[in-house]
Amino acid sequence: MQRRPSLRTRLTRGLGAATATVALASGLTACGGDAEATGPDSGKVTVGAVSNGAARETELSVPAVESLRAQLPADVRERGELVIGVGALPAGYPPLAYAGTDQKTLTGAEPDLGRLVAATLGLKPVVKNSTWENLFVGIDSGKVDVAFTNVTVTEERKKKYEFASYRQDNLAFETLKDNPWNYGGDYRNLAGRTVAVGSGTNQEKILLEWQKKLQAEGKDITVKYFPDANSTSLALSGKKIDINFGPNPSIAYHITQTASSNAPTRNAGSFSGAGESLQGLIAATAKKDSGLAKPVSEAINHLIKNGQYAQLLAAWNLSNEAVTTSEVDPPGLPVTNS
Repeated sequence: MQRRPSLRTRLTRGLGAATATVALASGLTACGGDAEATGPDSGKVTVGAVSNGAARETELSVPAVESLRAQLPADVRERGELVIGVGALPAGYPPLAYAGTDQKTLTGAEPDLGRLVAATLGLKPVVKNSTWENLFVGIDSGKVDVAFTNVTVTEERKKKYEFASYRQDNLAFETLKDNPWNYGGDYRNLAGRTVAVGSGTNQEKILLEWQKKLQAEGKDITVKYFPDANSTSLALSGKKIDINFGPNPSIAYHITQTASSNAPTRNAGSFSGAGESLQGLIAATAKKDSGLAKPVSEAINHLIKNGQYAQLLAAWNLSNEAVTTSEVDPPGLPVTNS
């Protein structure tokens, strides 16, 4: 999630487009913009609820940690609620955030993590779904406490927001399961391969830079474009392409959907969405100086330590984006790259 508009391009074309690839998403409509309050004081969070098989549904017991609750701003602590913003309207973007099979519950790795954090802080999660643009309006106006919505940390955003990192921002290489090719951390391994990529996306920019380097070395990549995710999926299953290069979450989701098909796929390697010089990070996003980033980060670190963070990512097939530690305001994409 880099520069604007490529931040949205990756979100809507890379992730949202995945909804077209499977019957699950075609049967769902996005949650409305109303707030959804869940489970006030039970201390239990169901990861992957109403996901229609996209996640392994797991109920976790999440007792409040009073020492972390004490770090919250007084108004949030006294209110007893954490208003969680998600920018998934209009179509959602599995596996991160989309409408569940009940047509109203916002499910996905992002709202699930928000619910786990709220429970750890002894707060009732109130999930508000909106468009991407209105999400930031909500943070700015104070109607949203913290966003869990695939926001990449950038130095430009740090001027207005504070962050608590929780996932790597990665791209991935998808191949057929029986294809022995692996990325192996070296773009030279792409030489001679046919690779599909989304037009106008961050991953296209990276792939074309690699292509230029290979051409200078007397080699090449065949780059293919398709109008939608369904077409890309058919090209991969039909062996018209060797590799699909896209956002890791959408590829992770597609892998779960092809697992029982005649053409199962796998992850053949990943690459930082920020490029080779910086590991991009996805972070919970709050208004600058709100005092929320630190307790949220500490809550995430508590979940990492007790293993529930790993359970969340495993449930949604996102373990390869795990961080070892949540950081407050970690290094972000430089202004020239954001």
